[in-house]
Amino acid sequence: MRSSGRPSLRGRSPPEEWQRFEDHLKEIFEALGLAVGSAATADTPRRFLRALFDATSGYEGDEKLVTAFETECHGGSDCRISQIVEGPIPFFALCEHHALPFFGKAYVGYIAHERILGLSKLTRLVRLFARRFSVQERIGHQLAESLQQIMLPHGVAVHLEAVHLCTQMRGVREIESSTRTTHWRGTYDEDPQLRGEFFTLCGQRGLAGHG
Repeated sequence: MRSSGRPSLRGRSPPEEWQRFEDHLKEIFEALGLAVGSAATADTPRRFLRALFDATSGYEGDEKLVTAFETECHGGSDCRISQIVEGPIPFFALCEHHALPFFGKAYVGYIAHERILGLSKLTRLVRLFARRFSVQERIGHQLAESLQQIMLPHGVAVHLEAVHLCTQMRGVREIESSTRTTHWRGTYDEDPQLRGEFFTLCGQRGLAGHG
């Protein structure tokens, strides 16, 4: 995800490139009022840069992501009567508008067709898209589209609930609200009863009648 002509810390970056970004951060922190240079803050620019690098590791992909198996359906490959739901899957992301964190829980479900996905891979998929600069709506869309492409299932459901620090620390400073987003594909989009069952399995019974 490297933009043409712009420096990147992804891949093999020389030490002087890291140092240059740390120096920029030191200048910014000092302008904001942080007394950089004390025993407690001397390494703050380096720590902050490393923390950002770790928080955006989703740009590097995940080679262990896709492990698919044949379905456990007996008598055929049509599993449309059964859904697989995983969650809550905790996630942390950085809002691309203010670079402040938003975090919460993801619930992912699908109706298998000819194959199923290793359950740990659903967690890996959530973390892949969450560990980038993003917005909640995009993460849900990416999860739904990726599962649709990987599994070719009968249907996909994604429900995210998150708290956004950009609304709590700044702006309206709303400390009580959370944001919920849902994405439906295939049979979930067509069947309100199936969506209600998904919400019930997610422990979101209050939403079961509003799918």
